[in-house]
Amino acid sequence: MACRTAAKWMLSLSWVLALPASASEDTVFQQVVERAKQLAATPYQAPQSTLPDALQALTYDGYRQIRFNPERAYWRAESPFSLQLFHSGFLFQTPVTLNRVENGDVVPLDFTADDFRYDGEASELLEHDLSGSGHAGFRLHYPINNPDYADEFAVFLGASYFRLVGQHQAYGLSTRGLAINTASSQGEEFPAFREFWLVTPDSDAESVTLMALMDSPSLSGAYRFTLTPGEHTEAEVEAEIFARSDIEKVGIAPLTSMFTFGEASAERPDDFRPQVHDSDSLLMHTGSGEWIWRPLSNPAEVRISSFTDDAPQGFGLMQRERDFDRYLDLEAHYHRRPSQWVEPLEAWGNGHVELVEIPTPDETHDNIVAYWVADEALNAGDSQRLHYRTYTLNEQPEEHALGQVVRTRHGTAAVPGEADSPSAGQRQFVVDFAGGALEELATDAELTLDISVINGEALLPQVKVLPDNGRRATFRLPPSSEPSDIRLRLMRDGEPVTETWNYVWYPDA
Repeated sequence: MACRTAAKWMLSLSWVLALPASASEDTVFQQVVERAKQLAATPYQAPQSTLPDALQALTYDGYRQIRFNPERAYWRAESPFSLQLFHSGFLFQTPVTLNRVENGDVVPLDFTADDFRYDGEASELLEHDLSGSGHAGFRLHYPINNPDYADEFAVFLGASYFRLVGQHQAYGLSTRGLAINTASSQGEEFPAFREFWLVTPDSDAESVTLMALMDSPSLSGAYRFTLTPGEHTEAEVEAEIFARSDIEKVGIAPLTSMFTFGEASAERPDDFRPQVHDSDSLLMHTGSGEWIWRPLSNPAEVRISSFTDDAPQGFGLMQRERDFDRYLDLEAHYHRRPSQWVEPLEAWGNGHVELVEIPTPDETHDNIVAYWVADEALNAGDSQRLHYRTYTLNEQPEEHALGQVVRTRHGTAAVPGEADSPSAGQRQFVVDFAGGALEELATDAELTLDISVINGEALLPQVKVLPDNGRRATFRLPPSSEPSDIRLRLMRDGEPVTETWNYVWYPDA
C-alpha cells in the first residue's frame, strides 16, 4: 500500500463504455453511473494488459525519456486550460481509456506517438508498432502563478490516485477516489479508474470537469470531478458507488502522504536535514465544533487511530511548517508541499476518521493514510452517494480561528547534574501554541490547561507565556509500560482559545 513505485500504479482495461455520440455533461455522468451499477451486478473481470512487449520491458530511465510534447497539448488553442497525456509502459502496463466531451459530442482520445518525444533509450520504441499503447493517465494545466504560463495543477495517474497543487506549491501528498480495507487483515484492495471523460472547457472557463468510471473486485463507481485551480486548488467530488460484495471497510476521501521524521521523532537517521515529511499532522473539525490536531509519526509497527464523530465538518493532512529552515532541502522543497482539507457537502453521519501510520525506512514510501469510515456497512447490492470537496492550502482552513500547535517536544524529566534524580523515570512534555485567538490576549490573561490522559496521569501541568505572546503547556507522565493517550487545550472563561493537541505516548517506542 505504501510504496510510491509499487504496483498500485498499474491500471488495466477490458471494456469500453458505449455512450451516445452526442451527450451533455449530465447525460455522460448518468450513463457512467448506470454502467457502474451494471458492472457491480456482474462478476468482476480483471482487465488484461495488451501493451506491446517493448513498452512492457521499458526501464525506469527509458520511461523518463518519453515526454509529452507541450506543443501538442489539447485545448490550448481554445481555453486557458490545457491537457497533456502520460505514455503507457514501465509500471503502467495496461492503459486507461480517455474520451473528450466537446460541444455535446463524445470523442475517443486515441493514442498517437506524434504527441510524444522519444529521447535516448526511448527512441528505439519508434521501431515498434505503438498503435495500441494507450495512455497511463493525464495532467491538467492552468496559469495559477503567472498569467503567461500554464502551470500543472492536477495529475491523474495510477489506480484512483490524483494529486493537486495550488499557487506556489509543489506536489506532495496524494488523493484517492476510494480506499478499501486499508490496514486490514484481508489485505488492501486498490480500486482503479478505468475510463475518463474530459469536458472541453470554454474560452473563459475557471473550472474544468471530468468523469471517471471506477472498478475493482468489491465495487464499481462513477465519479464526477469539478477542478478549480488557484491559490487553493479545489476538487468538488460527486460519486455513486455500488458494492459487488460485502466490504469490511470503505475509506472515503482518502489522503495518502509521507512522514519519515520530524521535530518530535525519537529515532532520527544520519541526515543533515532536520525534518523530512510531506505532511506533519492530522487536523480534524468535529461535528461538535472542536478542532483536534494530531502530530504524525513514523512508528516501529503499523498503528491505526480512530477518531469517532457524528457529522464531521472536515479533516485533512497538514504541512503546517512552511519555512525552508525547517527542512533545508533544496531539491524536495518540503516547505512548499501543500496541506489538503476535505469537507463533506452532504452530511456523513456517524463514523470515524481513521489514521494509519506505517513504518518506512526513507522518504521514497508513502506511509500515512487518513480517510472517513461510516458506521453503516456497505454490503453486496448496496449503493452509496458521496459529495464532498477537497482543496490544497498553505495555512489553516479559514474557519479555524483558534490558537494552533506550533511545537511538540518531549524528553526525560531528570534534573541535570543530579545523580539518581527522582524524576528520571518521568517524561517531560512541552506543547507550544501561537496565533489565532491567542494574538488578542494580553500577556497577563489567565488561561487554564484542560488536560486528560487515558492510561496515565498528568503531573505538574502548567501554562507559561512565550516571548512572542504564545503559550506553552507543560506536564509530565509518570513511568508506565502502557501507551498514554493525551488531550490538552488552553481555556479562558470556560471556552477554548486553542485547538486540542492529541498525542499518544508509547513508552517502548
